[in-house]
Amino acid sequence: MPPADAIAAIATAPGRGGVGIVRVSGPALAAMAERLLGQRPVPRVAHFVRFRDAGGALIDEGLALYFAAPASFTGEDVLELHGHGSPMALRLLLRRVLELGARHAEPGEFTRRAYLNGKLDLAQAEAVADVIDAATESAARAAARSLSGEFSKLVQALRERLIHLRMFVEATLDFPEEDVEFLESERAAEKLAATRAALDDVLAAATRGQLLHDGIRIVLAGAPNVGKSSLLNALAGDDIAIVTPIAGTTRDAIRSRIDIHGLAAEVVDTAGLRETEDPVEAMGIARTRAAIAEADLALVLVEAGSPVPPTLLDELPAALPRLIVHNKIDLQRGATPRADDDGIWLSARTGAGLELLATAITDSVGFHYREEGSFIARERHVDALRRALAHVDAAGEELAHGALELFAEELRRAHEALGTIVGEFTADDLLGEIFSRFCIGK
Repeated sequence: MPPADAIAAIATAPGRGGVGIVRVSGPALAAMAERLLGQRPVPRVAHFVRFRDAGGALIDEGLALYFAAPASFTGEDVLELHGHGSPMALRLLLRRVLELGARHAEPGEFTRRAYLNGKLDLAQAEAVADVIDAATESAARAAARSLSGEFSKLVQALRERLIHLRMFVEATLDFPEEDVEFLESERAAEKLAATRAALDDVLAAATRGQLLHDGIRIVLAGAPNVGKSSLLNALAGDDIAIVTPIAGTTRDAIRSRIDIHGLAAEVVDTAGLRETEDPVEAMGIARTRAAIAEADLALVLVEAGSPVPPTLLDELPAALPRLIVHNKIDLQRGATPRADDDGIWLSARTGAGLELLATAITDSVGFHYREEGSFIARERHVDALRRALAHVDAAGEELAHGALELFAEELRRAHEALGTIVGEFTADDLLGEIFSRFCIGK
């Protein structure tokens, strides 16, 4: 059941700013608003007011906006108090709201109430956090589309396909004496195949959406002095790592967040892999191996014209995707940037070939961003779609063997798997995990 108490929090980011907002949500807030503002607010009208404490002393002045239930973000009465962005003034204003009967909101509690009151489904609620956390322009746009319901509409369309199939198979099971044309004419197999194709398309889009949400971790691996730090600086567009001709300059993992064709990537520059008696450098090499173990992709750097040392490839996990990067083509007479089956030829110093590398990176992880129709997705969404696809495949096998009861059961399981995405079949502990990651005030 939706909560019956009022919650309040500072909704703007910590620190000083021109404007700060205290947000309140709960049942019957009009009376609280009247005591706080000295007047009964008109819904959806901006009121200029002076905020005062319990003794009548002035706290701040600004705007008050009142949204009456159910026409609000949470579906409850919502009061937004817009004052100056002074941390102390906002704390005093929040204290006054708490004195009037509200309590401190928990992380994500406003959005959770919106979900519980049917203003958002669960995928849309998660997209609220994704909009806030988006690290690239592409991720922000995709998250906004998920928030608007585009992902949810695709999931709902799949569920309606399954409902249609279930309706006819249940009719066949319940009334075997009736000649149900749907199954008799083998249209069930056709409709199931069409449902599987649609589900496969959504799964592919969700997999791209998960990459937008999660990003990737790229590790730069190679012997000392092959240009790993120079490549990190070139990709980041800044002098993040120290570059010298002295082997062993990089002794710790240096990380930078970059945008590669709309995909957020953390690039990790590492100490060169070699045998050393220097205890500090040895610690750096140990951290290099740890970074390699956590990576999604390895860029293996060698100097152009030199072979890839077999011992270097042996350092990489067999399952870790890797790209061979032949660096320093500017030192090779007549060499030009290129990409082929043997890797990418570039110059980190001049920037020649960096665009080829960026394309190779996105291709290697299967990320091909298309703004039209893209949406943000999470690991749990992709997992639910994969489970639904497995049940649809199992349903096809049961239908082929004429086992209609098992066919119906697999359709039901696929339907329920899709329901977990939008929150129709969701455990309370999962809700707690999801909303605990939100910021307070949202």
